[in-house]
Amino acid sequence: MSNSNRREFIKKSAVATLGISAFGAVGFSPKSYARIIGANDRLNVAIAGLGRRLGAYYEPIGLKSSNVNLLYLCDAMKSQMPKAAKNFEKWIDYQPKQEQNILKVLEDNEVDVLINATPDHWHAPGTWLAMERGKHVYVEKPCSHNPWEGELLIALQKKYNKVVQMGNQQRSAPESREIISAIHNGAIGKVYMAKAFYSNNRGAVPLPKAQAAPDGLDWDLFQGPAPRKPYMHDTWDYNWHWYGWDYGTAETGNNATHELDVARWALQVDYPSEVMITSGKMHYPEDGWVMYDTMDATFKFGNGTIIQWDGKSRNSYKTYGSDRGTIIYGTEGSVYVDRGGYKQFDRSGKEVKSNLASNNEGGTVLGGGGDMSTTHVVNFFNAVRGIEKQNSNIEEGAVSTLLCHLANISSRVGENLICDPKNGHILNSEKGKALWTREYEKGWEPPRV
Repeated sequence: MSNSNRREFIKKSAVATLGISAFGAVGFSPKSYARIIGANDRLNVAIAGLGRRLGAYYEPIGLKSSNVNLLYLCDAMKSQMPKAAKNFEKWIDYQPKQEQNILKVLEDNEVDVLINATPDHWHAPGTWLAMERGKHVYVEKPCSHNPWEGELLIALQKKYNKVVQMGNQQRSAPESREIISAIHNGAIGKVYMAKAFYSNNRGAVPLPKAQAAPDGLDWDLFQGPAPRKPYMHDTWDYNWHWYGWDYGTAETGNNATHELDVARWALQVDYPSEVMITSGKMHYPEDGWVMYDTMDATFKFGNGTIIQWDGKSRNSYKTYGSDRGTIIYGTEGSVYVDRGGYKQFDRSGKEVKSNLASNNEGGTVLGGGGDMSTTHVVNFFNAVRGIEKQNSNIEEGAVSTLLCHLANISSRVGENLICDPKNGHILNSEKGKALWTREYEKGWEPPRV
């Protein structure tokens, strides 16, 4: 069966084969047989980026009901691949291929799905390169490194008609879906404000110093679309988040993406008309952290609603009783919702309803995974097969990510922003407009639609 015909069969063959004898298939062990059932609708999956989010994919890939084959493990750092393969042994009984170069992975026509868990500056480029080569993509948040990339992903998804889903996993949490639906149906009256927050206790980071790249790291590949620069100590392993804007999107892109997404979902708003920011580096003034570590942001929308963001990377005081979450205010009450479920209150502040989850999804713990991530990835797999509606398409992910970019731009240029409420474009700041996109390394320029 050709690759294109096999992909078409995946869409049409939604349910695993049922006409097999209960006595199994002669000549195969139970484990081998399990891998053959439903082979024609099996999805071949590649994971690029084997760092702290890897744990989010063990269970959804390992579940027999997912009916997927992990074809590739890929990372610019060689040592990440055998370590990931070892971790997957608890979930699968075969060895995926190990390939350092994502471009080689994407050229393999057998790959149906890319899980893109690379650093932020690779999220959009890895996704559009995958779509151009016929792959569906699950891309971790934030789905883009700058606003223009988010617009491009929306356009390319429509052009190639691929399923693209961002890792905004709370969109798949049953408790969150339940309460957001209730809010939309008037459970707390007319909603007018949401407050999203995050508090963590990140410590000091080393001052980056020029040195040779670590053994096994393909530094050129790691940089990918970013302009070339010498390697700086401690960059590749997570601290790229804080060492300037070449690779990371600061804490707002790193974590506000989640709570701002929930806030926007609850208020049913898209693009803001105003963005007002107060931010700064408040802790460890002499360390290597380049960006702000504290931010208060207010987003105003054309319908009169507002979303506020309270982000504290290095002060873990639980202002709202938790390390992260979202509070939605309405004319007749309020709702507190986080990864652990929700509590609903009337206008007097009395709790009237709650639904607390038994999931094991982490709060501010690095990396991980859990029930929500599993549900979200499985929803993506089934959307690829055409048997489930996506809980969050890439347009929702890109618009929520845009709020993070606008906050970052406002912080970087030191100006509040006036935006076009139809598309979020900056109207008042020439410095801000210049940050709508970025400089790309020659040969890595984004496609034109």
